[in-house]
Amino acid sequence: MELILTREGSSDILAQSTSSFENTLMLLSLMFASKVILTPLLLLLLLDPVSRLASPKPLFSLGVKFRQLISFLGEFVLYLGTLTLLSTLTSGGWSWIAQTWGASLLLPDLTPTTGMWWYFFTEMFDHFRSFFLMVFSVHLLIYIAPICIKFQYDPLYAAFLLIGVLGTFKAYPTLSDPGLFLSMIAIFPETYPYLRHPVVTALLHLHAAFLMPLFNQLWLNQGTGNANFYYASTLVFACSNGAALLDSIWAGLRIAIGDEKEGYVVAQE
Repeated sequence: MELILTREGSSDILAQSTSSFENTLMLLSLMFASKVILTPLLLLLLLDPVSRLASPKPLFSLGVKFRQLISFLGEFVLYLGTLTLLSTLTSGGWSWIAQTWGASLLLPDLTPTTGMWWYFFTEMFDHFRSFFLMVFSVHLLIYIAPICIKFQYDPLYAAFLLIGVLGTFKAYPTLSDPGLFLSMIAIFPETYPYLRHPVVTALLHLHAAFLMPLFNQLWLNQGTGNANFYYASTLVFACSNGAALLDSIWAGLRIAIGDEKEGYVVAQE
């Protein structure tokens, strides 16, 4: 998301990214929810902020009562309704919804970004647009239930993985979105020995870091390239983020098994 400031009678436009504030609020929400201080901020994190990857236990055995979710859900709806009402009163109408939530669903701006949506919908026929908007939006939702069920013994790790999914596949990503996911790997140092291909993942990110500014310069400034050049670099970037996400999922599953013993092989998780 970007904050656009204009001056009347001037063509100067100042655009500053608000992603730093979004990431800060996200981390604060995780911290408070983990400590059960502001539970409506994130309903999943009802436990202490301690990683349980090495000793997985279901939520039932940890004393979590799912009846609590009803009251938490009511508080969440109350907070959401209050903030929606305040936003409507501040903006003087409901037009802010189409410019914020609606922008991520309807994709009105196809300016090139670091994501994968813009090029796909630039080449899309108009009569297919609604269908694929639905497909791309639902694609972001299908990861929630499997990850939350599989990592129910460590909701903090589940939230970490979902941040990685969002940073990789969201409609208008910036470099700070996958950056938040990659920086949060430091919270789980116990997973480091179980990462399968950390060197390959790091080299993919390094490769994308060189390609993206280079192809952007060739296409938009020098005019010697085209959109395919830059989109290829964003695909490399998406692959590097996906590799980090898959590696983190594998490490989170593998750590529960422990060290391999002689004569035994991990055949299936």
